[in-house]
Amino acid sequence: MESGDVELSAQMDYPQIMRILLASSNEHKRHEISQLFSPHEILLPKDLGIDFDCEENGETFLDNAMIKANALFDVAKHMNIPVMADDSGLIVPALPSLLGVRTARFGSEDGGPLLSAHEKNQLLLKMLKDKPDSERTAFFVCAIVLMMDKYTVYCAVEHADGHILHEEVQGNGGFGYDPVFYCNAAGCSMATLPDGQKNLYSHRGKAARSILRLI
Repeated sequence: MESGDVELSAQMDYPQIMRILLASSNEHKRHEISQLFSPHEILLPKDLGIDFDCEENGETFLDNAMIKANALFDVAKHMNIPVMADDSGLIVPALPSLLGVRTARFGSEDGGPLLSAHEKNQLLLKMLKDKPDSERTAFFVCAIVLMMDKYTVYCAVEHADGHILHEEVQGNGGFGYDPVFYCNAAGCSMATLPDGQKNLYSHRGKAARSILRLI
């Protein structure tokens, strides 16, 4: 580390416990992020009376995370609070361009209502019905952006490897595509992992630990 870096590091004396504003209205996501960034307090825009909505039109997960972080920072900058945004999704090589950054809109018409998580999972299983195991590979990707201020931004992108199961597996944990995703590192469906264990293997857990190491 150069002497200038040491000087800059000394100036960035952030509090040990922070209140972080998450660019989301998803309570499931707040729950996971809160666990990953404990003891920091994770707030949603609605907690501070902020009406936040943002069009995610980036070409990559990191693009979308940056778009959301910048948009929320502009709205909440007068509150002097760090802003966090993430974007994540499922990539299935056998279905190119159908998921990825379009994961949340999978199976929906442009401008139309979103399918439920169960409907998306059933559609995915239907599309892969005749695919052999060798063509059911998949991986989750997560990009996290933490904006401490306008000029101090931390970014991390991580992934979790696996494959798509032949049927939904019910479990007490997870949401979204977790019931149909087999995590290679965990050796089971993502949905059957308890919260604490899921964080060890998930794409979001890995990205969160990378951000914590950076700050």
